[in-house]
Amino acid sequence: MDFTFTEEQQAAVEAAEAVFSGVAPDSVPSPALTSGSVADGFDRALWRKLADADLLSLPIAPEHGGAGLDPIALCLVLRESAKVLARVPLLESGAAALALQTYATAGLRAELLPRIATGDLVVTVAAGGRTGHEPAELAVDARQEGADWLLDGVQTAVPWAQAADRILLPAHTTDGHPVLALVPRTRAGVTLDDQVSTSGERLAEVRLDSVRVSARETLTDPAAWESLRDLLTTGTCALALGLGERVLAMTSDYTGKREQFGFPVATFQAVAVQTADRFIDLRAMEATLWQAAWRLATGASGALPPAGDIAVAKIWAAEGVRRIVQTAQHLHGGFGADTDYPLHRYHAWAKHLELSLGPAAAHEEALGDLLAAYPLD
Repeated sequence: MDFTFTEEQQAAVEAAEAVFSGVAPDSVPSPALTSGSVADGFDRALWRKLADADLLSLPIAPEHGGAGLDPIALCLVLRESAKVLARVPLLESGAAALALQTYATAGLRAELLPRIATGDLVVTVAAGGRTGHEPAELAVDARQEGADWLLDGVQTAVPWAQAADRILLPAHTTDGHPVLALVPRTRAGVTLDDQVSTSGERLAEVRLDSVRVSARETLTDPAAWESLRDLLTTGTCALALGLGERVLAMTSDYTGKREQFGFPVATFQAVAVQTADRFIDLRAMEATLWQAAWRLATGASGALPPAGDIAVAKIWAAEGVRRIVQTAQHLHGGFGADTDYPLHRYHAWAKHLELSLGPAAAHEEALGDLLAAYPLD
């Protein structure tokens, strides 16, 4: 098996490293010291740099101004963004672009994708459902009225909603089929109520009261929502991996310099064993992430549908990133809780990623259902 990334994918990583090298994780107030959100919106200056480096257009087809790369390239860039806690809707925009590219009409693709590629149109995604613990498509009812659709329901914890131009959200029809609707944030009947993530970022509860969307703004292919959800979940695993890698590097650096009894604490057996365990977590997170991304990118067959590999990746991402930040806090001692040191920010972001699109237990249940439906020989 060849695990080497292509030249185009490696070039995307190099471009991302260059852009993110100037990003400081403490560019906004600490979530531990802020009663509300740490900022009103995302980092617009960084968003512009990403657009100028052609990183927002990676998954978009060349005819719409993009590079035409696959979800693996998107995950590689997401991994780099998490190392600096980049405050941009890169995951949501990239996943939405791939969904629109595959399932939208030719006219809608031509209208939206070039603007997404240049960063001039910001699209976020609602995937939390009504409570964050139920299928997101069941949280919104979609019923047809003439050539249009009317949407009623609630989606919780929608990232960057107040700053986005459009919200791509799942709903279900009267006969139970999932659809995706691309809703302008300012459309009549849309109400945004502020929420705050554990990371301190501003989220929104999106309420829809007979919101009218045209058939052109609605993706009715039953596979559209499943594809989008898989992309979001796999991208979340990439974010968890990048965050975990940076935290373990911080821990290695600190324990290598911090001395007790005249020796660096990294030389103590108990410290070495804990960090070795976390390194194993990272390698498992990495292997399962690229397996899931490869299934999405290639459509390769397997003993289970791609959802099985995605569930395994999210189980490792959720459990692994939690263990990594907990061990880091322990090995840093009181210094890890110092709000002048960035580790507590990574801990807060890790908790958000652990729970986003379902904690490990939810994906263990989904994996069990898949194993029951597809018995292995």
